[in-house]
Amino acid sequence: MAEVSPIGARAGGILLHPTSLPGPGIGDLGEHAFRFIDWLASAEQQLWQVLPLVAVNEGGSPYNALSAFAGNPLLISPAELFLHGLLPEEAAPAPDLPLDGIDFPAVMAWKDEVVGRAYELYLDSDDLDLEADFGAYRDRNRGWLDDYALFRALRDEFGGRWWPEWPARLRARDERALDEARNDLLLEADRHAYAQYLFDLQWTAVRRHAHAAGIRIVGDVPIFVAHDSADVWANQHLFTLDAEGRATVVSGVPPDYFSATGQRWGNPLYRWDVLARDGYRWWIDRFRRTLEMVDVVRIDHFRGFEAYWEVPADEETALNGRWVPGPGRALFDAARRELGTLPLVAEDLGLITDEVEALRDGLGLPGMRVLQFAFGDDERNPHLPRNYVHNAVAYTGTHDNDTARGWYDESADPNERQGVRRLTDAPEDEMHWAMIETVLRSRAGWAVVPLQDVLGLGSQARMNTPGTGEGNWAWRLREGDVTPELAARLAALTRASGRAAADSSGGTRR
Repeated sequence: MAEVSPIGARAGGILLHPTSLPGPGIGDLGEHAFRFIDWLASAEQQLWQVLPLVAVNEGGSPYNALSAFAGNPLLISPAELFLHGLLPEEAAPAPDLPLDGIDFPAVMAWKDEVVGRAYELYLDSDDLDLEADFGAYRDRNRGWLDDYALFRALRDEFGGRWWPEWPARLRARDERALDEARNDLLLEADRHAYAQYLFDLQWTAVRRHAHAAGIRIVGDVPIFVAHDSADVWANQHLFTLDAEGRATVVSGVPPDYFSATGQRWGNPLYRWDVLARDGYRWWIDRFRRTLEMVDVVRIDHFRGFEAYWEVPADEETALNGRWVPGPGRALFDAARRELGTLPLVAEDLGLITDEVEALRDGLGLPGMRVLQFAFGDDERNPHLPRNYVHNAVAYTGTHDNDTARGWYDESADPNERQGVRRLTDAPEDEMHWAMIETVLRSRAGWAVVPLQDVLGLGSQARMNTPGTGEGNWAWRLREGDVTPELAARLAALTRASGRAAADSSGGTRR
């Protein structure tokens, strides 16, 4: 039985990670998140697509997270904590952090201090309702939260070293060693659990505000998880590891549009046979947790469920890998039996075979269409706007692409620029708006545009460059960049393409 596609009526949306919002040091879940939702509503958008909302390491990548279940504590708003009596007014003032870009280690140190002061206030409080609510939160999430909290406390204890370098008994999760660590690091682990409670409080309020504005949140689940994560440490039997916890084979992709030597991602690979014997329990729990936070889930690297690129761990590049069969639809059928209909979008970019398309279509999932990939010699190219179908999400570009303006002005070759000009007679300095209009007017049911493209920003505003380790995930929106005039222009295009709420539902937004 096929899944039901989340795409119904036509809709438009914006791609922006909350860390890119204005704010001290990093975007957060405070007033700027609420104001951005209001701006989306004024621009007649019905979707806010975010990158993964998970807890990140010092590099800041939401695709290399410390947990696939835990929310990102860097998004916690100190101002919101104070507003709701969860932080003393004088606690942990913002250090001198840049307004442009993100210094992730500095922000991590500051937000850890903020959470620490909030936790001290909690311990000193006689608020029985708060104590009961936090306790209920821990009970509901114990399946992942206890391991995550202890993992974070141990990682702090060992100076941020990744877990395969921890003492052998803790690395191997010897029960007596774990009990001793839980006792020795009780308050430290509890503080990390409290940070998750605070994140969920704030994200729930933001999501509720989005729903009230008629906006759905599109989240993201990377197929693979980071080696240095609570997930791998707590579930070593589910991953391809040796006796010391090190990966024997790792994830990647062969040479593609982004890299001539492929991309060696380095994530440990799943032991799908073990996961299957357990009814894919870990994945079902992951889908459940993600769908508690978002309305629709984009599955990053969907093709890996059909077959994935396995690279020997001692290889420096992804060239010498091989294709290995994935779990196919068995995983999705198991999840559907327990969770019901799964509102998923398949990220079907890269080397896509007939088998991958059959898996996607058999599940009824919408795929992705990216305008920057449309211009070549193949008239059957699925990214050409005339080849779009309703059950798809169209983009000018994704977080892995250059911005529309940066791509057209600097990255695109002459044939690609000529292909854009065949679609529009817009002047050169308006090409980003022409590309936005192209995806909005297309047949794709949903059209999503990175905010950088609406702002007309160049390559300096790119969010991520695949295959590079520096300078990513740090782009910031400046206060005042999203104006009423910009919203009005986007709203007019959205209405003209039949993607406004009133157009697609027959009613009004509120």
